Amino acid sequence: MRVHVLQLIVGDKLISDSYNAVGLHLLSSGTILDAGDISMLNRHSVDYVDIAPRSSEIEKVIEEVPSRQANILQVTSFNNATQGIKEMFESLQDGGSLHNETVESAFNPLIESIQDEKDVVSLLLSLHSKDDYTLQHSVQVGMLSYYIAKWMNKSEKDALVIGKAGYLHDIGKCRIHPDILNKPAKLTKEEFEEVQKHTIHGYDIIRKSLKDETLALVALQHHERMDGSGYPLRKSSTEIHSYSKIVAVADVYSAMISSRVYQQRRDLLHVLKELHRMSFGELDPKITQVFIRNMIPNFIGKTVSLSDGREGTIIMTNPTDFFRPLINIDDQFLDLSQLANVEITKIAI
Repeated sequence: MRVHVLQLIVGDKLISDSYNAVGLHLLSSGTILDAGDISMLNRHSVDYVDIAPRSSEIEKVIEEVPSRQANILQVTSFNNATQGIKEMFESLQDGGSLHNETVESAFNPLIESIQDEKDVVSLLLSLHSKDDYTLQHSVQVGMLSYYIAKWMNKSEKDALVIGKAGYLHDIGKCRIHPDILNKPAKLTKEEFEEVQKHTIHGYDIIRKSLKDETLALVALQHHERMDGSGYPLRKSSTEIHSYSKIVAVADVYSAMISSRVYQQRRDLLHVLKELHRMSFGELDPKITQVFIRNMIPNFIGKTVSLSDGREGTIIMTNPTDFFRPLINIDDQFLDLSQLANVEITKIAI
């Protein structure tokens, strides 16, 4: 039977080979699909595949997929990238400058270690360092910017540049006093205006030291918004560089899933819903849609809590409403797209 990729279930069996739009062979006939296979098909923008008829249960109820943990190489590379951005901050505070070789030696090995990762959601949550939010956030945004670029079918060369732009997007915060950056309460109007200057500082630092106008523009524009409501220059729509729009989505997502002195980490589905809301004015809608479409399949097999107090497991995503999947609860199947009064309140990763 022919089904949409977002209606696949872990355990489905392909009955024909699967290819992407340019003819690259992805999966062979006979493959028993796991969550990673479904995610890969989705990343390659495959819409439909042929699968063997399912048993009367849908039904091969999947066991809960264990949380994906980063491997040793990924952890080491993440920590090295975090240490690298920390040393760049310190060097700039002491009057130094950025060097392209230093940036790439810290960031590129990380990308090499994570470029084939299937479960991006769990990977990001399992990678943590003891360093402060700004440093860890810079690394996460670099990773996410790279992933989004690849999901948008950018070349590897362009994806690396976009990832590097994400890695350096907050470099201007080295010129913001730590007491303001780490303040455990709401910033005053004057303090917030000071923080906003990190975009200008970043532009100045990158343009002067790396002489790279594109990377500098991303540092300047990653808080600009499509409707002109952002900062520092209130640019809008086509006035914003395309790479800045990608990094903006990565920046918002990373900020929302992170714990900070004044903010608890938010539930992952809530974050994606908020990004979806922001795509109607603030964030680029096409980029945001690509991001959500590629993140949602990572939730297949995860345990969820529902607003009516029940718990279950996501077994199928819904192509018409990403946020209302099919849930298995005690061998019974609940289609949230048919239950307007029941919501997912939490996803366990």
